Amino acid sequence: MHKISHITLKRKLPAVLALVVFLFLLLICRLFYIQIIDGTGLQTLALGQWTRDLPYRAERGDITDRNGVVLASSQTSYTLYVRPNDLERHEEVAKAIASATGSDFDSVYKKVIKTGVSEVKVATGLTKNQMLIVSAYDFDGVYFTEDATRYYNYGNFATQLLGFTNADGVGQSGIEQYYNTYLKGTDGASYTQTDLIGRELDDNVTTYLAPIKGMTAKLTIDFKLQSFAEKAVNDAVATYSPKSASCLMMNADTGEILAMASAPAFDLNDIPRNDLSLLLAGSKNLLVTDVYEPGSTFKILTSAIGIETGVIKDSYYCPGYRMVDGQRIKCWRSIGHGSQDFAHGIMNSCNCVFMDIALSAGTATMYDYFEKFGLTQKTGIDISGEGNSIMLAEESVKTVDIARIGFGQAIAVTPVQLAAAVASVINGGKLVTPYVLDSVYSADGKLAYRNVPAIKNTTVSESTSAQMREYLYGVVEEGGGKNAYVEGYRIGGKTGTAQKYKDGAIDRGAYVSSFIGFTEINGERILCLMKVDEPQGYVYYGSIVAAPYVGQIFKSMFAYYGVQPQISAEDMPKEVIMPDIYGLSATEACAALREAGLTYEVAGEGTRVSYQFPAQGAVIDDKTVVYFMLE
Repeated sequence: MHKISHITLKRKLPAVLALVVFLFLLLICRLFYIQIIDGTGLQTLALGQWTRDLPYRAERGDITDRNGVVLASSQTSYTLYVRPNDLERHEEVAKAIASATGSDFDSVYKKVIKTGVSEVKVATGLTKNQMLIVSAYDFDGVYFTEDATRYYNYGNFATQLLGFTNADGVGQSGIEQYYNTYLKGTDGASYTQTDLIGRELDDNVTTYLAPIKGMTAKLTIDFKLQSFAEKAVNDAVATYSPKSASCLMMNADTGEILAMASAPAFDLNDIPRNDLSLLLAGSKNLLVTDVYEPGSTFKILTSAIGIETGVIKDSYYCPGYRMVDGQRIKCWRSIGHGSQDFAHGIMNSCNCVFMDIALSAGTATMYDYFEKFGLTQKTGIDISGEGNSIMLAEESVKTVDIARIGFGQAIAVTPVQLAAAVASVINGGKLVTPYVLDSVYSADGKLAYRNVPAIKNTTVSESTSAQMREYLYGVVEEGGGKNAYVEGYRIGGKTGTAQKYKDGAIDRGAYVSSFIGFTEINGERILCLMKVDEPQGYVYYGSIVAAPYVGQIFKSMFAYYGVQPQISAEDMPKEVIMPDIYGLSATEACAALREAGLTYEVAGEGTRVSYQFPAQGAVIDDKTVVYFMLE
């Protein structure tokens, strides 16, 4: 047999010792990694293996109006869980749960006998009464957790503005989404020690981690004004069956949004999650997301530019059209307005006047002011999904394009962009950022955040602003905005009627009717924009379709704030019997209406009146704007 020599062992011993030391160091490193570096993670894994946790969803913070009226809140509901391994009488448990919750027995039974799991969610959204009925059976292995279910106190109210949450309580649209971080709160849980197969240990101590309620979001919205806007929108839908209708109210001096309503909409407590088209249509905030050609409401901006740049002339002549770049661009009144000064050009909403102003100012100047008015960028309103204007690139604008832009065609803006721009014209020239969040409060009532008005830049001078207010008061008192008139109060504004385009061509019979008005109340200027998209029937002018609703809103607002009318004898509206102009020529109809002291708008290029509104014999006042059509 071969023998290992003493010398051979002596030579190998250092190598063996080195190997032992290496292995020992490797073991120490591994233990260090397990105990120190990865210790917390392994402890967490171990905790997860021998404990079971039940979640407790935090209540979302309330959403209130500026006066504390709660618009969205959270209600307590309950989720029922079972631990199949702890159950003894599965069929009895399933019958009791199915009976108390109104669930299908077979479905419940499959859950309570499920194997391979330690815990099963059986029912959600249970009421307190349902929870108490099941609890009275005192079944082992049946548990409840409290959940916070979102509840909208007024249902179909400010739908697009408030938005909604998903099944997990996460904001999906509107304020709920934009300010989800403030509203969501911090979830809690209860932890129970169990054995390997999920059975609760006899010496278990349940640990409860309480949820923390989310913060309260106080909005700039006024509940009453929102109610007035909602009514106007719903009345417009009922009367004209439009594609949509929307209304925005804003403090023109600060940018605070006071009301924001749109239709179609839906009840936020009954969200049509299974009807995607209805869900998208009803949750889209059209005042913020979509653009449209503003039509004659844009003439407010063109007028302000004209005054600022000094291009306003003493008089204008309207034959019913202008020839620009060889193209015949019509005025809305095909027979023309004749000679008129600038003030009457605004009151008459004469397209020719505003083409002349835009052409005199020039493309470069007009575009410089568009930037000042904030039309080249989003307003920055705190609502998700804000759209931006669609404008021709300045270098590609032709003379005919700038002429059309002057009266609100060949340019598209969002309603909130237009509102902010017009607000600057009437508030002294301050371009403010619209906003809907006033402040945020913690669950214990402490102020966490407050929004403040932000002024981006100056658009026009104080003197131009003062002149424009007077001109716009004249539109309502004497011009095409008479249907927004409220006796005893000063209201200014401008009508708008814009043709829509489809596939690059005019979509016959499709119009956007709008009116943007303002008034002063308690020292603050309040702006209101009403927009009706594709009203059905013969009547489509903004002066007829939209202006009356702004007048109604302001009338309700004056009453709400207790502002008394200032009425003199000469200001009192006079009753007029609507004459019969059906079948008359344009000249005869205009003469009859002027004799009755009525303002009118006419459509069509025919020779005889084929339609009139109001109807013959209607008792109206002399502030009413009459509409008739020629065929």
